[in-house]
Amino acid sequence: MQRIVRRNTELGLILLGTLVTVGAYLLASLAEESQIPANIGPFLGVVLGLQLAAHIAIRRLAPDADGTLVPIAGLLNGLGYVFIVRLDEAAADPEGLAGLQAGWAAVGILAFVGTLLFVRRVRDLEAYRWTIGFAGIALLLLPLVPGVGRTINGAKIWVGIGPVSFQPGEFAKILLALFFASYLVEKRELLAVSRHRLGPIALPDLKHLGPVLLAWGVSLVVMVSEKDLGSSLLFFALFVALLWVATERASYLIVGAVLFGAGSLFAQAQFNHVQDRVEIWLDPWEDPKDDGYQIVEAQFAFAAGGVSGTGIGLGSPTRIPYSETDFIFAAIGEELGLFGATGVLIAFLLMIGAGLRIALRTAVPFERLLATGLTVLLGVQTFIIIAGVTRVLPLTGVTLPFVSYGGSSLIANYVLLALLLRISDDTSHREVGR
Repeated sequence: MQRIVRRNTELGLILLGTLVTVGAYLLASLAEESQIPANIGPFLGVVLGLQLAAHIAIRRLAPDADGTLVPIAGLLNGLGYVFIVRLDEAAADPEGLAGLQAGWAAVGILAFVGTLLFVRRVRDLEAYRWTIGFAGIALLLLPLVPGVGRTINGAKIWVGIGPVSFQPGEFAKILLALFFASYLVEKRELLAVSRHRLGPIALPDLKHLGPVLLAWGVSLVVMVSEKDLGSSLLFFALFVALLWVATERASYLIVGAVLFGAGSLFAQAQFNHVQDRVEIWLDPWEDPKDDGYQIVEAQFAFAAGGVSGTGIGLGSPTRIPYSETDFIFAAIGEELGLFGATGVLIAFLLMIGAGLRIALRTAVPFERLLATGLTVLLGVQTFIIIAGVTRVLPLTGVTLPFVSYGGSSLIANYVLLALLLRISDDTSHREVGR
């Protein structure tokens, strides 16, 4: 009975989210053409059809899984698509990014269904930890391979193979979360034992700090060589957070913060691209027509939106370069105002809360750490990009999950979502078995 109620609630939330998405699409179209668009029917069919496909897959493959993650992801994905359509229309670009984003959303749902179909027990992946770990590091460093890596907008985080370009780091983050969770389950007792002291900080045997230093080194390589501050912070934050959860020792948080702070200061002192990012963050008004242009225009966008926003289709978000990717949150803040931007933040908080609830419910250590890691990835990535747009942190090149344009990000995040739902379903089965 509980299974039926959960799935019916999920279906109702999907329908509600679809109504919000279609309503936003209508408002955007009316602002441009003053009439209901002729393609509203196909648009409704695509939006609802993709979400129903995910819902049916959950009913068949993970019937006892959490019922809130997919509706929230669908709402964020739909809202992001509406703004991408609106930005294409404002730029008078009939071959813009909206059509591509719709295709990537369909591929993302296929990846979601495929993950549920082929990963029947997440804990079976623990046996392949080293293969998964090496694959994750290889993907993370793949853009550094000559002839394969591509530099776009100053960051070398792309890989081009023939006509196909993608960001391997988006998939590396999931593989590294699997590896870290598996490794820390095995080593958590050794890492929790204090053998040395550094002032008030208790440390384990130094040989067990090797993975911490390796993760630190890889994050610095990403920061320096790929010029990607966001991914560097994301991966190191993932490892330190899992290390803290596995050992329950706050000293690892302190050591991690010190290591990353020292590495960041060194990179800021030695590398021009890091210096430029920090200087733009501290004072974008020093060069408001060039280096600081994006940040300045984003601040103007938030100011123009005020509390209630200008209305969808009535703002000027196209003034911000790359507003479909890095700065889509600024476009939302301008046209939906503080209310709309807060609504997006609440949606992410609900998603993160659902992920942490899944982690708390499971009694299997590997599943608990993996669910925590996947949720940390969503939360930290969301924080990094929103903090960059609002000048809380230096701007980075990560995307806003499910909202920004980007095929790699969308597909990877749907796979991440499927793994969380598989953990939730397995946990429910064990609870029923007891």
